Amino acid sequence: MTAAKNHPDAETLAAQALGRIDRETGAVVPAIHSATTFARGEDYALIGEHIYSRNSAPTVAHAEEIIAMLDGGVGAKLFGSGMAAFTALTETLAPGVHVVAPEVMYYTAQDWLRRLKAQGRIDLDFYDQSNPETLKECVKPGETALVWVETPANPTWDVMDIALAAEVAHRAGAILGVDSTCAPAPTTQPLSLGADIVMHSATKYLNGHSDLTAGALVSAKDDARWADIHTIRNLTGGVLGGFEAWLLIRGMRTLFVRFARQSETALTIARHFEGHAKVAGVLYPGLESHPGHAVAKRQMTGGFGGMLSILVDGDFDAALRVATRTNVFVPATSLGGVESLIEHRRSIESPESTVPANLLRISVGLESAGDLIADLEQALGL
Repeated sequence: MTAAKNHPDAETLAAQALGRIDRETGAVVPAIHSATTFARGEDYALIGEHIYSRNSAPTVAHAEEIIAMLDGGVGAKLFGSGMAAFTALTETLAPGVHVVAPEVMYYTAQDWLRRLKAQGRIDLDFYDQSNPETLKECVKPGETALVWVETPANPTWDVMDIALAAEVAHRAGAILGVDSTCAPAPTTQPLSLGADIVMHSATKYLNGHSDLTAGALVSAKDDARWADIHTIRNLTGGVLGGFEAWLLIRGMRTLFVRFARQSETALTIARHFEGHAKVAGVLYPGLESHPGHAVAKRQMTGGFGGMLSILVDGDFDAALRVATRTNVFVPATSLGGVESLIEHRRSIESPESTVPANLLRISVGLESAGDLIADLEQALGL
């Protein structure tokens, strides 16, 4: 006989939005609270826990509770974009501290770090995300304040061992921040592996419908840094709006089933094109040939994700032609939505980009795997 469970699984809690059935109406879909200010009672005390939406609001708080639950953090903070979340974290750094980040990462975040270095606000070194030894070499004990990890790394999908990175960071007296946008909670739990802060571009998998822009930070500890992040968001006004928070709640209710399907299809596509006559290489951590597969298999317990890249057997122009000749894949930026996207990354990244000129980044949606494979075949065949 199976023993009764004390707590629902995260998948159940996400699907039911933490079980917030409206007690007045019985509605099973959470309400949208779009109010910007909140009333006081006869004694001039706040009626509820919110005072002004720049500080906090009911629908935003509900979405934050779901994200904190998913990542196993003490709390979550929502922002107007992933970059707003990332910059809020960097605002907590003392002037002149040392930061280490991967050579390949979300290029806008990397541009922001370069900007801070150019202004003399931080010291900055980049490590080779495909080689953990270079991380150890970059960290400066007593000087490094933040070690930044993005895994899998966009758009080469190199995999970093989070537990190892946490050990390196903490030994040096630094905190470990992890961009887990492409490996959300259904597959990776960075905080349980030693990370201090997790960031998501909630625009992507958490929302999953390409209809809102949002970012999130999740903390392992309710400490001074976490309080400072809340203060920074309040002072800068970077909080998410009520309607966008409601859309995010809607998206997270299907997160687990979407991510599982996208991971399954991405692996099918990766295996099909590995060794293809017109493809020089396939970058996907789910392939046994991927250098980071062993770490990914241990770390990504719920699938390898819906992101992969193919290296076209050709140059910049050849890859660009493929990206413009698909019929099912949409040539567009972003990722994690229900529609499949294809993007020639070198065309849009900054001048410092090291992304190969023949790389096409693919975000797998919910279409038929057969249709997606056939579409790539015809685009490569032209």
